Amino acid sequence: MKNLVKLSLMMFVQNMVFPVWFNTIVPYVRTIPGGERWVPFCGALMGIGMFASPIVCMFADRFLDSGKVLAACNLLAAVTLGVASVVKDPAALFALLVASTVSLMPTWSVVAAIAMAHAPTSSFPYIRAFGSIGWAASAVFSVVAMKWLGVESFDKSPYILSTAAVVALFASALALSMPPTPPKAKGERLSVADALGFGALALLRNRSFLFLSLLALLAMVPFQWYMGYNTMYLDEAGFRYLNLTQNMGQVAELGFMVLLPVLFRRLSFKNVLLVGLAALVFRYACFTAAVATGVHAFDFGGILVHGLIFGVLIVAFQMHAAEIAPPELRNQAQGFVMILTAGIGGFLSVGVFNAILCHRPGVHDWPLAYLVALGISIIALILALFMKLDAKKAV
Repeated sequence: MKNLVKLSLMMFVQNMVFPVWFNTIVPYVRTIPGGERWVPFCGALMGIGMFASPIVCMFADRFLDSGKVLAACNLLAAVTLGVASVVKDPAALFALLVASTVSLMPTWSVVAAIAMAHAPTSSFPYIRAFGSIGWAASAVFSVVAMKWLGVESFDKSPYILSTAAVVALFASALALSMPPTPPKAKGERLSVADALGFGALALLRNRSFLFLSLLALLAMVPFQWYMGYNTMYLDEAGFRYLNLTQNMGQVAELGFMVLLPVLFRRLSFKNVLLVGLAALVFRYACFTAAVATGVHAFDFGGILVHGLIFGVLIVAFQMHAAEIAPPELRNQAQGFVMILTAGIGGFLSVGVFNAILCHRPGVHDWPLAYLVALGISIIALILALFMKLDAKKAV
């Protein structure tokens, strides 16, 4: 029980560090002179950080206790975020944010590894639920901080960075109190290619996995854009509490966490995938209706289905990868999934939608951008309807 409490607290704090600042970094950067042209780069931060995750995890597997790796990552993030809070040059700020993201993105995998090493598998979903609570807590904190600090907009102030630095510092100290998790692969051959999941490219020999990979990449174009740009839209639409509004999707995610096991038990893999893609279509139908009518109820509809979209699309892809991969490629297969979805998918998303959003100088064309996102989501859903999926081993 003592370990469960520690692990749950670790999951809570670690999942609070990132959204405190990342959710509203684009609106904040736009307040800095010359910051507007750095918006696309900030939108790609998560994708940049994702490429560091497997390398850091490989280091934890082979060289150092996972708790110490987690502490070092958080300490580096605390330092870079603290410095970033006082920097006003957008180029220097972006460099510091890259360092912060590269430090923080691997922590999601490391905390999961620590939790699964010291708790029964059946307990992990409950521990992971504290991660969703951490995201929600970051939203509540943003509102409380406005009153406490006496600022009109906490979400667009440098306080998002300084407070994230404090949370990261606490997370670093907390990581050192975790039960020992020594490297299990110490002494084994070091391979960056394997850590990046390149060995899993052999899985593409399986036709259904190849089609599913291409489908996931297509779906990530509208999905990842929401992660980086939606608070900018909320800001321009007149919302005051940006982090709180955005994180309502994480609050609803707790309910979908309970629903997902039921879906996977009662529906085929393909039908579960169709549910997630239908939810993605629903999201962008809501946002398209919101910008056309000005009715904010549609915005909330698009936000609240976030947990269903994330849970189904990412988890379903991970499950299929685990099902067809031989034992020696299962870890690499999961790394490949994350690189493809959060990494490459994130970069494609920023490239496509920034060009659409800013095609007219000085004006953000949200109606066209959301219409294109809706169109891509519909195409992905139609392709999934005709896709044949099997569980035949790829290699």
